[in-house]
Amino acid sequence: MNRRNFLGTSLGIGALSMLGLHACAKTKAVGLQLYTLREEIQKQGIETILAEVAKLGYKEVENFGYNAGKFFGKTPAEYLKMLNDNGLKAPSGHTLTARSTQVTGMDGLTNNWQRVVDDAAAIGQEYVIIAYLFPDERKPDDYKQLVELLGKGEEAVKKAGMTLGYHNHDFEFNERVDGQMPYELILKNTTVQMEMDLYWISKTGQKPTDYFAQYPGRFPLWHVKDMAKTPEKEFAEVGTGSIDFAAIFDKASEAGMKHYFVEQDVCKRPPLESIKISIDNIQKASWG
Repeated sequence: MNRRNFLGTSLGIGALSMLGLHACAKTKAVGLQLYTLREEIQKQGIETILAEVAKLGYKEVENFGYNAGKFFGKTPAEYLKMLNDNGLKAPSGHTLTARSTQVTGMDGLTNNWQRVVDDAAAIGQEYVIIAYLFPDERKPDDYKQLVELLGKGEEAVKKAGMTLGYHNHDFEFNERVDGQMPYELILKNTTVQMEMDLYWISKTGQKPTDYFAQYPGRFPLWHVKDMAKTPEKEFAEVGTGSIDFAAIFDKASEAGMKHYFVEQDVCKRPPLESIKISIDNIQKASWG
């Protein structure tokens, strides 16, 4: 899915308060990929949204959209203070390769990489994750070059005391490079860690647990998102869809899982409502 697609509807913070959507048991260290709230961040500001996320019971967030030395328009010091003020940590953050001609002027793996790494370290990130490959980055030669770029990029990340990772969608399983899935190419030819997106891999018909068994310890981060029980198999709030999270979390140790983040790329209701449903269901579940 093109991660630049934006949801057009939102619900104000005041309205959410009236609905009583802030109460939530706070027993599990659940994280949230802030991309879910991209429209709300644009309209209400990152400071307001971080406060709402914390009130709902989330303990960690995963960043997106870092560029030109800023997280959501804030310097690393300003952003870190907002996280600390809300009792949040950002152990992971998304970035791009900066190779695509579809999005120009972005920092990433091939542009201002040292600044990306330094600023990630400044806010306490443990992981720097390549989030997405645009369509013009998916030719066979692009994937082969990506393997080389990941190897070179990993050096700076390690020196800063962090870990480089890669986040999947569905195309890494649906395409082929010399007869091999790009996902397998990355796993076999790099040492980067993988952020397993449980929705996208499940949608391709692959089983996350098969990969955990084949590559134990390579999956320290997960995106926990559910798949609706419909022919379209659209995104759904965690615990309302078809993915067997209990079976997947049963193999968390084998996978090497350290952090997991709720994410819902598109919501049918106001996203703040959706993430409340997801965390409430996780808190009630036997897994997580």
